Amino acid sequence: MTGLVRFAPSPTGLLHLGNIKAAVINWLYARKTGAAFLLRIDDTDADRSTKAFEDAILRDLTWLGLDWDRFARQSDRNDRYEAAIEKLKSDGHLYACYETPEELERKRGLQRAAGRPPVYDRAGLNLSDEQRTAYEAEGRKPHWRFRLRAERVVWDDLIRGHQEIDAASLSDPVLIRADGRPLYTLTSVVDDGELGVSHIIRGEDHVANTAAQVHLFQALGHPVPVFGHFPLIVDADGAPLSKRAGSLTVEHFRDREIEPQAIVSLLARLGTSQPVELFESNRDAASAFDLSSFGRAAARFDERELEKLSAQRLHGLSASEAVARLGDDRPETRAIWDAVSQNIEKFSDFPAWIDIVERPVAPVIEDAAFGNAAADLLPDDPLTEESWPAWTGAIKDATGRKGRQLFMPLRQALTGLDHGPEMKKLLPLIGAARARARLRGEIA
Repeated sequence: MTGLVRFAPSPTGLLHLGNIKAAVINWLYARKTGAAFLLRIDDTDADRSTKAFEDAILRDLTWLGLDWDRFARQSDRNDRYEAAIEKLKSDGHLYACYETPEELERKRGLQRAAGRPPVYDRAGLNLSDEQRTAYEAEGRKPHWRFRLRAERVVWDDLIRGHQEIDAASLSDPVLIRADGRPLYTLTSVVDDGELGVSHIIRGEDHVANTAAQVHLFQALGHPVPVFGHFPLIVDADGAPLSKRAGSLTVEHFRDREIEPQAIVSLLARLGTSQPVELFESNRDAASAFDLSSFGRAAARFDERELEKLSAQRLHGLSASEAVARLGDDRPETRAIWDAVSQNIEKFSDFPAWIDIVERPVAPVIEDAAFGNAAADLLPDDPLTEESWPAWTGAIKDATGRKGRQLFMPLRQALTGLDHGPEMKKLLPLIGAARARARLRGEIA
């Protein structure tokens, strides 16, 4: 298949879980089908768009491994919007309106009070030249609305199936502000049409926009893309994520040391009929991607599930991958990774365990006599994994301790912690001399 899909974030904030999902789904669809992936920066909101946020978007997508084939920036295309506006005006698709926001809200309030939907009454179409002149004499500048046709707009949605919207039930959308700036509905359609976007895959909150956009594509003479609307994400209890969106950014996940592969893997399946699984690479996720598996129900996000996938990703790293990431390729570092990798939850746990093995540790000693007895029974180097059961067996025979009363004091003395990897793997790495010192309460 050939085609073009797009991810079009606005640089007015950091990427959060909702728009990360859109990026992931479009990227996977492109790589699965052979379509190209367009990254378009929708920065027409000059008051809120910043270069810092644009840079953050590029950084976050790169961190997630979502590369793009084409790039566009809306602020570079203002001449194309002006040309589209002139065409729409000359073809009679736009009409000037002079109501203030307060007047429009008052109209909507009266419609609701009368039990009618708050649809714009097209008063702007019926203004006389004298009325327009009077409004402009007051200092009013017109905003411009796009006139929808009174017909049902029908499309086959890639996810939702057959869809129909009666355009006669909608307000004519405002495409140009009173200050002359084009709004998103116009700029997005102009870009999608002129850049050749073939498939628009986005959240279901955009379903209601589709009818107006279809009419606008047709008015501008562009082919109408194929649409697909996936379900929105809610939290584990089914509540909207909107209030938490700011705390669920890529930056948040990166600070929490979530593996990027875990994020892509989860979002590839979240809201589908397929079980969530960890993919070794984004390309593997793309090969298994099936857009038709998305359902209509909201997708429940549980950060604990993401954390588990992230830990699973770490558990699957080879020693070569781990030491390369750390920048420490000593044989001792590789051995430590092999000993601790199945017990770490985030990558920073790895250097912490290197410190426990190789640097001074303050042991936790509750019974000095027991620690000294254990130190006396510890064999000399070289220690192996078989040394641990033999040594603890000897301690059991000498002290009568068993179970937690035997093993926990040894772990606390040797590592300063009450949890961690199997001690039979750690003990040989710590070494007999350092282990004896720690058992005797020394910082070693």
